[in-house]
Amino acid sequence: MVKTLDLVILGSGSTAFAAALAAQELGKTAVMTEERTIGGTCVNRGCLPSKNLIEAAKLIHDAAHPRYPGLTPCRMELDFQTLVAQKGEIVHRYREKKYESLIDGRIHIERGHVQFVDPHTVEINGKKLTGEKVLIATGSRPVVPAIEGLDQVPYLTSDLLTVDESIELRELPKSLLIVGGGYIALELGQMFRRFGADVTILEQSEQLLPHGYEPEVGPAIGRILSDEGIAIITQASVTAVRRQEGGIVATAKVGDGTQEFRADRLLVATGRRPNSDKIAIERSTVSVTMRGEIEVDEYLRTNIPHIFAGGDVIGRQVGSQMATPVGSQDGGIAARNAFSNGEMRHVDHRVISRCIFTDPQIAVVGVTEEEAVAAGHQCWCNTIPMSLVPRAGAIRETAGLIKMVADARTDEVLGVSMVGHNAGEVIHEAAMGLRFHAKIQDFIDLLHVYPTMAEALKIVAISRFKDPTKLSCCAE
Repeated sequence: MVKTLDLVILGSGSTAFAAALAAQELGKTAVMTEERTIGGTCVNRGCLPSKNLIEAAKLIHDAAHPRYPGLTPCRMELDFQTLVAQKGEIVHRYREKKYESLIDGRIHIERGHVQFVDPHTVEINGKKLTGEKVLIATGSRPVVPAIEGLDQVPYLTSDLLTVDESIELRELPKSLLIVGGGYIALELGQMFRRFGADVTILEQSEQLLPHGYEPEVGPAIGRILSDEGIAIITQASVTAVRRQEGGIVATAKVGDGTQEFRADRLLVATGRRPNSDKIAIERSTVSVTMRGEIEVDEYLRTNIPHIFAGGDVIGRQVGSQMATPVGSQDGGIAARNAFSNGEMRHVDHRVISRCIFTDPQIAVVGVTEEEAVAAGHQCWCNTIPMSLVPRAGAIRETAGLIKMVADARTDEVLGVSMVGHNAGEVIHEAAMGLRFHAKIQDFIDLLHVYPTMAEALKIVAISRFKDPTKLSCCAE
């Protein structure tokens, strides 16, 4: 028997739930599908559990390394299994409140692996569901690179943070080898180092964060992580892995030579890929890129007019990025466009803030200098050290930098990158500025609370006209 609904949604993460709620507001029926855990990656094995444990690791580190003379270091005892258990409790509460409790009335979930039967119909556990409209919101998963022997050894991905699944990591490794130097490697590498593990990061490029970040950012965070005892090996391409004496050995080409690296556990953190390859997408006749991204237009429509897609599964289509708030916004827009009787809303991915939750944080918005030049802008770009920010000096957190990218002819600010204390909070001021096409002078003229980290934006803007090292407090 085929059940017909207004909206069939493949997935149950942030994109899917936003779409289902929007459909409900419009008086439509919606069904979501899920083969793992309701809520998708963010709540179950991504944003929420990682930030929970990262903050716990920071408490341990700060206790052992107080920044202030006169404070005596102390060692906090770590019960890793109890820590993991509380992470599970947090996830369970959040999942119930923000996801499971919303399933009622016109919204319900079908559990199991879903595949297309035809452009209007999917099948899940032998049950066929037909939708007037369809939304593909299957998210993404960790990339598993083609490394010789990887299929013969146990390895971790970012899914180690999961809850209620056997792949959850419940014992702290003594040593950890991480393949990759992107945001996941940095966040988890620092976290495990602070928990007491010996950590080595192998990145095949010349520096950390090689793609999509200003070239100053990778070396800045690299120095900080190295000072904490993390071994960072760049220009290291892992060619093979094998088991040895209860641990893992990785062979890597490093520069012109070959080296071996040993650790108790191996973490593969080489990016994420859209989940478009296991849903029989060809039966829907929806177009997919070589990278597995579902192709969409500015209204999140695929080449099949009644099928929409959003969130991680569209990758960088229409300027998007893989991030939970982006997917959530996409979901609401897609659902409302699907049932629009007239003008549809286009997505606006021009201003998307991002944050890497290392300590200090890395936050960015807008374009990099390289991207601005490629787009035809004549750039004014400058970087200042965080030591020029009074708040950073007052709290003895002067590591890091801030860079501003602006059009030299109009002074419109095009991008900001920050490595520093509370960068993830500060970046929202920059994002609002970009949203309304603010100019350098706007950041200067805005009165900032003193002393705050947000003053970093004002100070780097001032450097367009003056030497910021020769200013008194709050001066312009």
